Amino acid sequence: MSRDARWQALLELLVERGRLDVDETAAELEVSAATIRRDFDQLAEQQMLLRTRGGAVAHGVSYELPLRYKTARRASEKQRIAQAVADLLAAGEAVGLTGGTTTTEVARALAVRGDLASGSPALTVVTNALNIAGELAVRPQFKIVVTGGVARAQSYELVGPLADGVLEQITLDVAVLGVVAFDVTHGAAAHDEAEAAINRLLCERAERVIVAADSSKLGQRAFARICPAESVDTLVTDSAVAPETVHRFEEAGLRVVVA
Repeated sequence: MSRDARWQALLELLVERGRLDVDETAAELEVSAATIRRDFDQLAEQQMLLRTRGGAVAHGVSYELPLRYKTARRASEKQRIAQAVADLLAAGEAVGLTGGTTTTEVARALAVRGDLASGSPALTVVTNALNIAGELAVRPQFKIVVTGGVARAQSYELVGPLADGVLEQITLDVAVLGVVAFDVTHGAAAHDEAEAAINRLLCERAERVIVAADSSKLGQRAFARICPAESVDTLVTDSAVAPETVHRFEEAGLRVVVA
């Protein structure tokens, strides 16, 4: 196992369990305890975990796994969700895409849609995510608008007043939100308040709002609210969603698409 793959596995286990033991983790990943100790020390230097005697713990309740380490988590679910979201978007629309692994998959699904292979433009995409802009900018049929702002290393998203200035000057047909939590009572949320503020402004500039979230994020809360549930038109999630969860969102007036 390469170091990057091992670090991804360690961070995913840490997010899932909150605490890891050196010897147990070494046995689970089939590497030496010395290797795990070295990994923990290096990840602690990057402030991605906290070292403890004999192990490591996550950085508190609002711990955020950087985007580059989240891409493999629930990958098949995210790809199905992304395809369903892409199918809801029409040629010629102006679409806002927030950052995140699921919205990145939405961008990839749009990039290979046959009916969007040409046009002037086939689609206008407004995003504050550097990685999404980079993937779509090579496709000349798409008009790509990047908000500007200060980049967050965890998510590749641009935030701050420079981004606000661009978004206040445009209107969108649809905004597609990637979230870390979505609940009927508490709404859609992110870990970071600056990201939440930009995502909120994207919603306000859009005619309709789609939340793209795998089922593990539903019924959850996070630190910074993006918007209330009633501001969302459509929720697209995966087939592991509980029927009662679907019912709660539908009762709140949302259309729920299960991919």
